[in-house]
Amino acid sequence: MALAGGLAVMTGILAPLCAAWVAMNAPGLHLSWLTSWHHGFSRRETQMGMLFIGAAGMLFLGLLDDRFELKPATKFAGQAAMAFLVAFSGIRITLFVPSLLFSYAITILWILTVTNAFNFMDNMNGLCTGLGIIAAWFFAWNAAINGQYLVALLGFLSCGALLGFLPWNFPKASAFLGDAGSHLTGFWLATLAILPHFYTVSAPNRWAVISPLLVLALPLFDLCRVVCLRWSKGQPFYIGDNNHLSHRLVRLGLSRTTAVLVIWLMAALVGSAAFLLL
Repeated sequence: MALAGGLAVMTGILAPLCAAWVAMNAPGLHLSWLTSWHHGFSRRETQMGMLFIGAAGMLFLGLLDDRFELKPATKFAGQAAMAFLVAFSGIRITLFVPSLLFSYAITILWILTVTNAFNFMDNMNGLCTGLGIIAAWFFAWNAAINGQYLVALLGFLSCGALLGFLPWNFPKASAFLGDAGSHLTGFWLATLAILPHFYTVSAPNRWAVISPLLVLALPLFDLCRVVCLRWSKGQPFYIGDNNHLSHRLVRLGLSRTTAVLVIWLMAALVGSAAFLLL
């Protein structure tokens, strides 16, 4: 089975962005709908560069793991390096704590957690892809209604790239995301959760900063549950098993396709609650 999902999704994100960049820099071409995006790109040029280097790094790391099955420590070190690049660029979580060290630590921890949560959720046809579509849509829509057009652009692009791959991955798969695709999806969504300003002076709602936790609640819950279960049995947390939420639903009598649809629905419902905090 082809493990082509990561390359397909990356292409679906990069190709439109390259076309937009050419349009924004073409002499004599003035498109009003590109103005807001151009402003965002100019202000965050360094951050965007680091973000795409990190995404490419995660993709490459996943490709190596698909091909050679890297040791857990090697894979984790690579993930941490890509997360550090994002934090170094200035895309960081603060949680209202005035400490640079805390900001770096919590950002790297967040990216590592979400990346591995989506890697763990890639255990049934379409599951990781569909959860990525749902999360990307929520992040993009929230950014759009708050006038953060660059973040909305990145969110809708990732949503479209994953949606374009979905028919080849669900309900019957002719291609898998592979570790390359799940790493890329998790990393991209982790950074999309950091890029928007959920808390602003005009909308001073501190509870709004936990809305990304609701959008990503299902993958994060599954990760925490299976890790705790493996530790309780004295097993390494990185060794796969059949105790994920999807496997539990199948053991309750659902088909694999129905189990995936149920998890998608749960993710959409819980993610919708995030908008109540905004």
